[in-house]
Parts: sequence; C-alpha cells; structure tokens
Amino acid sequence: MRFLVDECTGTSVADWLKNENHDVYSVFEQWRGASDDAILEKCHQENYILISSDKDFGEMVFRNQKVHSGIILLRCSPNNFAKRIEVLSKLLKNYSDKLENNFVVVSNENVRIVEVN
Repeated sequence: MRFLVDECTGTSVADWLKNENHDVYSVFEQWRGASDDAILEKCHQENYILISSDKDFGEMVFRNQKVHSGIILLRCSPNNFAKRIEVLSKLLKNYSDKLENNFVVVSNENVRIVEVN
C-alpha cells in the first residue's frame, strides 16, 4: 500500500512501514513544514493514504469537503512510536481492505471507519 506519514507521526512509523514493504512518503524526511492543505492534495494526487495524529484533517474532510485517498487518524495512549506501530500493525492486519478513500480513526481498542463520499 501507499502511505504518506505526516510529520507529527514520526520517522519510526515510516521506517516500520517501509520494512513491511509499503510505499512510504515521510513528510518529516522529505517535506518538513508542508501545510496540511498541501499534504492532503499530494495524498489525493498521488494516491497515498495519509497517516496522522493531527485532528485538523477531520475538519478538512468533513467540514470543508476536501478530497483525499484515505486518512488514518491515530489516537493512541501512550502516544509514542511503539504504540503507534502496534495499533497500525493490528489495523493493517484486520482492515487493510477498508482503508482506501475512507476516514479511519484508530485507538488502542477501537477502529472506526467512516465512508466519505
């Protein structure tokens, strides 16, 4: 799968996804300081699923009707790299077929998938 890992999500998550043989674009490594609008546009244009812990993307999609190719919003506790990777690993194992073009909120115990038209 193709993932764009937001700057706030970190390089450890990007590196783990690369090691899992995913196509990964890391904002931290390749495009520091990019605006949320620019990130969402890149994801849509280049068919990346965005991984972020920034709740602003929810507002952009639901309130402002911004197009996207899929967004995974991480809501982990504790909010550290190990927990993010653990939660993402479970998500990819159980829901990989539901990530594209949907808004997914994933926490330690729950996965909520919202289909966005």
